[in-house]
Amino acid sequence: MVKKVYGVIGDPIEHSLSPVMHNAAFEALGLDAIYLAFRVAEHELGDAIRGAKSLGIAGLNVTIPLKEKALAFVDADDVATRIGAINTIDFTSGTPTGYNTDGIGALTVLKERVGEIRGKEVLILGAGGAARAIAFYLDAEGARLTIANRTEDRAAMLASSLHNADFISLREEELKRHIRDADILINTTPVGMYPRADATLVNAGMMHSELVVFDIVYNPAETKLLREAKKAGVQTIIEGVKMLVYQGAASFRIWTGMEPPVEVMESAVREALSLS
Repeated sequence: MVKKVYGVIGDPIEHSLSPVMHNAAFEALGLDAIYLAFRVAEHELGDAIRGAKSLGIAGLNVTIPLKEKALAFVDADDVATRIGAINTIDFTSGTPTGYNTDGIGALTVLKERVGEIRGKEVLILGAGGAARAIAFYLDAEGARLTIANRTEDRAAMLASSLHNADFISLREEELKRHIRDADILINTTPVGMYPRADATLVNAGMMHSELVVFDIVYNPAETKLLREAKKAGVQTIIEGVKMLVYQGAASFRIWTGMEPPVEVMESAVREALSLS
């Protein structure tokens, strides 16, 4: 029997802990499979997906900055098509099929920590693939969204595709004004990600203590944004590790049809982070 190969594609890719997480799951369930990280430049994305299919790779995750562009090279399900980005590709049907599990991963974490999302004022930093997925799910839950992005046109485009959303720039004064009224702040940008771990778009002076601060960056586990949130006395701080695990678990179900060992996956990620 041939070992099944899975992987994650992106650029950069060195920071990814998806291999640690999925390989721990395969081992726990006794599956003859391996998960690898592949650095893929944007201009080589189509070749990489076609090559993966030709080589018999069973499934891929897609990360920054390829999530939106990868949509053009797969048959996406309805949810991923509406979001406009994918983070999971399944090759088992013969045709590369794209899915997006980022949004459900983020929503699961928020419901665990915050509860009811309807009516909450949510400020999302970024307008890329992960932002699109998270915004789609929160919008469907009845949240009121503001999209903040360096390129306002991208923020406006995302906001226009949602039911109850506005957009702003990433200028500090605008951020301050909107954070004042926000219930939840979510960073979906790579700002603060290893190796530039000392960067943040929002500092303690811009926050209030009742704000929920959620950073989807998981390496490092405690980002500069989350350290600033602690400094501001914020009561609810959410690390990106949980979202990584929940979106990974959803991908695992798509690929294998099996229930993933979520606790094993989270333990593997946290152990790797503690050693890095």
